[in-house]
Amino acid sequence: MLHFGFSTLLKELFKANLKRTSAGARQRNWWLATRHCCFRTASVDCRSTQLTVLHGSTLRTAYHAANSRPYCTKAEGELKMNEPTKKDGVSREEATDKRRNSGILPSLEDLLFYTVAEGQEKIPAHKFLTALKATGLLTGDPRLKECMETLKETLKTTPDGVTLDKHLFKKCVQHNIVLLTQAFRKKFVIPDFQSFTSHIDELYESAKNLCGGQVADYIPQLAKFSPDLWAVSLCTVDGQRHTVGDSKVPFCLQSCVKPLKYAVAVHDHGTEYVHSFIGKEPSGLRFNKLFLDEDDKPHNPMVNAGAIVCTSLIKQGEGNAEKFDYIMNFLKNMAGNEYVGFSNATFQSERESGDRNFAIGYYLKEKKCFPEGTDMTSVLDLYFQLCSIEVTCESASVMAATLANGGICPITGERVLSPEAVRNTLSLMHSCGMYDFSGQFAFHVGLPAKSGVAGGILLVVPNVMGIVCWSPPLDKLGNSVRGIQFCTDLVEHFNFHNYDNLRHFAKKHDPRREGGDQRQQCFGPMDYDSLQQELALKAPFWKKVSPTESHQDTSTTVVYRVDNVSK
Repeated sequence: MLHFGFSTLLKELFKANLKRTSAGARQRNWWLATRHCCFRTASVDCRSTQLTVLHGSTLRTAYHAANSRPYCTKAEGELKMNEPTKKDGVSREEATDKRRNSGILPSLEDLLFYTVAEGQEKIPAHKFLTALKATGLLTGDPRLKECMETLKETLKTTPDGVTLDKHLFKKCVQHNIVLLTQAFRKKFVIPDFQSFTSHIDELYESAKNLCGGQVADYIPQLAKFSPDLWAVSLCTVDGQRHTVGDSKVPFCLQSCVKPLKYAVAVHDHGTEYVHSFIGKEPSGLRFNKLFLDEDDKPHNPMVNAGAIVCTSLIKQGEGNAEKFDYIMNFLKNMAGNEYVGFSNATFQSERESGDRNFAIGYYLKEKKCFPEGTDMTSVLDLYFQLCSIEVTCESASVMAATLANGGICPITGERVLSPEAVRNTLSLMHSCGMYDFSGQFAFHVGLPAKSGVAGGILLVVPNVMGIVCWSPPLDKLGNSVRGIQFCTDLVEHFNFHNYDNLRHFAKKHDPRREGGDQRQQCFGPMDYDSLQQELALKAPFWKKVSPTESHQDTSTTVVYRVDNVSK
């Protein structure tokens, strides 16, 4: 899943070489020619160790060192970038590895060290961790477990317990170098994460000032929450994390669990079986109405009647204890093993005040909506238990990100749900997830979401991130007042609405592109500074020098030098 940007660097090195110096001496500089996205024609003369690249009418020439192996092949005048080249039985990749191991090419660990060190010989551990946090990765990320454990043990062996030299730094990062390189090269879905999260904080503060709404009191346990609680957490499909407010306070999922257990049911049984019991249409009625569609089925899994039937489909024939554990394990896997708990007090409170849901249950039983042999009262007990599952904003944001990532948890890489289950779940969240406000929400926000009477909103930006907002005060339709405001402001500022990317549409900020709203230039001229940013991550060890005299088109060609990298 992780694409690793240095493959581009290796391709570019086919025009790189060690600069010739006086006989017997080798200067420790590497020359890296620009990447140009379209190579028209190219030829290689290995005997003279001269590489000639023809681009339009411009002739560019670079020389290889006498002991270097060319990075491209001559094949009827065309350069074939992706073919494995072999010479003397050695592939290009093997030759590259051999050159790196011998010190001719810098390793990824070397490049990461120079990026963080900024010219210093040692790196303070806190500087590395601060830079890591700026990319969006947390030190507690399961994917960085080996790196963090090695760092902790390594610091115990250093004289000052604080700084790392290059050797020790490489030892710490070597197990997770792919992920770390991707992070520091800004190859995650949100490249400028600090800028993005600063906007999120502003939206949070704006919504915090709202004071309308009422805390739900029809379930006595929910009425005990303070109306001042307010939190927002997000997790991207690459595992970038940000949180603000009361994000560690546990709260019950309530109706936010409905799309999750529906996804489990579809994952287990498939779409056709599940929807032989439950419809797919918005009801246009209150979520707890005693009402079925014309086929005597609940309208959809996001209303109480549909959620009760959906509960009866999971692990049929098993006891409630086994069913509850089964669903809890699914939710924990979706959350990347972060906090998922259970509030027994809320469960008891729900069951004692659940007359409406018992009425719905008996109505469903009368209409034969359950699978044959279902114990309706047992199903209702499990339904109340699932509504009483606790999460925090932080753990629930990973659940939402798992949906955004097609069923794969972004911080563990584990597939939890089938693509079919995720697609169906997001479709129903989009059309039915926000109670009687679903149409308005789809119109103004244009994203799949599900709200709950505890004050939570589960928001999914497909292929980008999951966001969870939580604030107990609800509007008259049962949605969090602050949460609705935050979601609305979010799509007014960023182009996350499902139809924001139509051609000729008014421009909004696009956090998926570095710089906010400018597409990265892949074809055509690039200036020096743009190219430096693309190739070198603004790292101080890449030094810009003047174009060579043989370069006629200086708008597209720049030469860079890397100093003091090789041994």
